[in-house]
Amino acid sequence: MSAASCLLTEDQFLCSICLDVFTDPVAIPCGHNFCKTCITKHWDINVPCQCPNCKEVFNIRPKLQVNTFISEMAAHSSEQQVSKPGEVPCDDCTGTKRKALKSCLVCLASYCETHLEPHLTKSGLKRHQLIDPVENLEDRMCTKHDKLLELFCKTDQMCVCMLCTYSDHKTHDVVPLKEEYEGKKAELGKTDAEIQQMIQKRRLKIEEMKRSVELSKKDADREIAAGVQVFSALKESVERSQAELIDTIKEKQRETEKQAEGFIKELEQEISELEKRSSEVEQLSQSEDHLHLLQSFPSLNAAPPTKDWTGVSVRPPSYEGTVVRAVNQLEETLSKQMKKLFEAEMKRIQQYAVDVTLDPDTAHPKLILSDDRKQVKHGDVRKNLPDNPERFDRHLCVLSKQSFSSGRFYHEVQVKEKTEWNLGVARESIKRKGKITRTPQDGYWTIGLTDENEYKAFADPPVRLSLKSQPEKVGVFVDYEEGLVSFYDVDAAALIYSFTGCCFTQKLYPYFNPCTNNGGENSAPLIISPVNHTE
Repeated sequence: MSAASCLLTEDQFLCSICLDVFTDPVAIPCGHNFCKTCITKHWDINVPCQCPNCKEVFNIRPKLQVNTFISEMAAHSSEQQVSKPGEVPCDDCTGTKRKALKSCLVCLASYCETHLEPHLTKSGLKRHQLIDPVENLEDRMCTKHDKLLELFCKTDQMCVCMLCTYSDHKTHDVVPLKEEYEGKKAELGKTDAEIQQMIQKRRLKIEEMKRSVELSKKDADREIAAGVQVFSALKESVERSQAELIDTIKEKQRETEKQAEGFIKELEQEISELEKRSSEVEQLSQSEDHLHLLQSFPSLNAAPPTKDWTGVSVRPPSYEGTVVRAVNQLEETLSKQMKKLFEAEMKRIQQYAVDVTLDPDTAHPKLILSDDRKQVKHGDVRKNLPDNPERFDRHLCVLSKQSFSSGRFYHEVQVKEKTEWNLGVARESIKRKGKITRTPQDGYWTIGLTDENEYKAFADPPVRLSLKSQPEKVGVFVDYEEGLVSFYDVDAAALIYSFTGCCFTQKLYPYFNPCTNNGGENSAPLIISPVNHTE
């Protein structure tokens, strides 16, 4: 409210007739103010016209003048100060309750701006504790002693009055309410800071997820474009091979038809000559001219010159192998496209290459590890090593030092010159003592070359793998969240085998098994190789 309005008392905003805030305030000649409706009704009933306040009589009914100042102040007071639902009303206001600005914890009352003035000006009331307006001030009183709750018991974590400290809370840790308030306020500030930090982290996580989705969309668009390009090329290749096949067969058929047409034309020409000779012979045989018959006989008796058609025939063309050759050619084209695809895929997965080293604490006692922990082979002598829980005591294998529990990772292992090997990944809780079964159910996702010279994926049951060439370097790729373990022939850029639909819930460790050296035939080591990214 403005400074001028602060000088007005509550009564100066009230009509003395209706005892409420002025509505359309008007002034009469004596200077008093009333609601226009109130003074009009008053004078309609009471004659002669008289001021309800000072009783001055007017012989002629005065003309009512609008009091602009009071009207504006009353409107301002009504708009700004009248208590609305949900707001604390002034306890001292009569008639219309105005909004309280403060509550007094000593008086246990709430006051509007006008009725708050004594607490701001009178020395005795200045010492009262004022707070923002609240309802139910009686809740701030001790129900047992009817005293103000102005202390806080830390022992029982509750608000108490002064008398409580001499009874139920006599030996407790009690502090002024304000002190505990400041402490709790500081805690709330700290809590709010933590919450804001959590909010910020989650906002950053949202941004991270949005970026991931955007990257995923770009990857998806790129894969779709690459796939469409490949399949379009394959479709064109198939259609071209089909067209070439049809043209080849039709060309053979056209050549056969052309040859047959030539033979038929010759035969028809000979038939025509023979029919002509037959007609001449018949005509001569009917002649009664002895001389003419004898003279013509020699030329007509001999058969006309004709071709020997005994060994002549039209053989249908052979189509054996035509379709097969076309399909083989198509297969070569498909193989080239597949190689390009795998090269692109190898390039993508190689970006997830990780540095892997062998963990000697897990190695079987007969295994020999290189100093750089990058190579492992089987030795004939069993070393005297501690039988710690992590070590394999029967299974000729070793795990990596590194483990992975999320995301994607890739590494390459050289298997060149080995006649038997096994590698892949294993979960942390695998059995390490005694006889072991290598299956996904037991926590192993591996492939290998067996002593029977067969490549197998050790699923349940094992899957025999048919490979075009013997891999010399095997790439192992894992997508933890996708549940995928894939093996690649690095040099051939070809997929060997994939375990799909896996459910990983533990740490995964790269797994290496060089198998027995078999009298030196399998003495070559498994070597963790640096990844040379495919160009």
